[in-house]
Amino acid sequence: MFSLKRQTGNKAENLALQYLEKNGLKFIEQNYLTKMGEIDLIMLDKSEQNLVFVEVRYRKNTYFGSAIDTINASKQTKLIRTAKHFLQCHSQYDDFICRFDVIGLESDLKYPNINWIKDAFGAL
Repeated sequence: MFSLKRQTGNKAENLALQYLEKNGLKFIEQNYLTKMGEIDLIMLDKSEQNLVFVEVRYRKNTYFGSAIDTINASKQTKLIRTAKHFLQCHSQYDDFICRFDVIGLESDLKYPNINWIKDAFGAL
C-alpha cells in the first residue's frame, strides 16, 4: 500500500503533468528512477526543441518556505546526474537542448497555486 506521502506526491505530479500539457509540452516519461535519483517528469517542449526535466514540489503551507525553496544544490546535482543517465540511454534526444524546470504547488491540491519556473538551474 502506498504511503500517504507517496499518494500526495503522485497527485501533485499528475496535476503538474496536466498543467504542462495544457501549456504545450508533450509527455515523455514519469518517475524516471536510477540509483542516482529520480526525475518526476520528462517532457518535450517542441516550440523550443527542448527536452525538459521537471522536478515537482508540493507544500501544503509555506511556513518553512515555498515549495521551490526546497530545491537545494544537492537535489540539483542528483537531478543532473539522473538526466545524464537518461540521455545516455535515449540517444534519440541527442540533438535536443536540455532544460531543468521546477513546478511548485502550494496550498490545497484541489485548488493549488502553481508556480512554474522554466530553466530553474543549469548543468555544467
